[in-house]
Amino acid sequence: MAPIKLYGMMLSANVTRVTTLLNELGLEFDFVDVDLRTGAHKHPDFLKLNPFGQIPALQDGDEVVFESRAINRYIATKYGASLLPTPSAKLEAWLEVESHHFYPPARTLVYELVIKPMLGAPTDAAEVDKNAADLAKLLDVYEAHLAAGNKYLAGDAFPLADANHMSYLFMLTKSPKADLVASRPHVKAWWEEISARPAWAKTVASIPLPPAV
Repeated sequence: MAPIKLYGMMLSANVTRVTTLLNELGLEFDFVDVDLRTGAHKHPDFLKLNPFGQIPALQDGDEVVFESRAINRYIATKYGASLLPTPSAKLEAWLEVESHHFYPPARTLVYELVIKPMLGAPTDAAEVDKNAADLAKLLDVYEAHLAAGNKYLAGDAFPLADANHMSYLFMLTKSPKADLVASRPHVKAWWEEISARPAWAKTVASIPLPPAV
């Protein structure tokens, strides 16, 4: 059987979202670099994998999947049923929270505070302030949920919803807004719990952050 192939750039947190799950499940995969700086994501060969020209994309035998959350759902369904607890209503709710509420401000903060400095571009302070305030309000909800005796966001065992948060949480903890996590004791404890999973160390080792970040 042909190995799983993951296409993307290791610095992309959306790609890291997928490597998180692949490593968590101990799945072997080949990484195929798609350099956005050279326009490789718009090359006809890559557009056959993702017609929208975005990373990541995953090829598993004859199956091709794009969009990181769809890829993770595919991986969990095929290889990691333990990540999909039943009944699933709570899982589905927190998957939606991650994609619609957590991701937009977290993505903006990571872009402004981590990616832009790496590119030598100026940070937009107004964008940082707005999105930090939005994320703070959201993480207050997480704090209350976790304080109510929930070890994970969705279930008693490590679920897909928690895994989908990890790449952007990691980037946030490496930014000047790390206190958004550290100042909330139950969010901080939750992050320490999920980031202590053995597979996460392998994932982090693949992220090419500069030493100062």
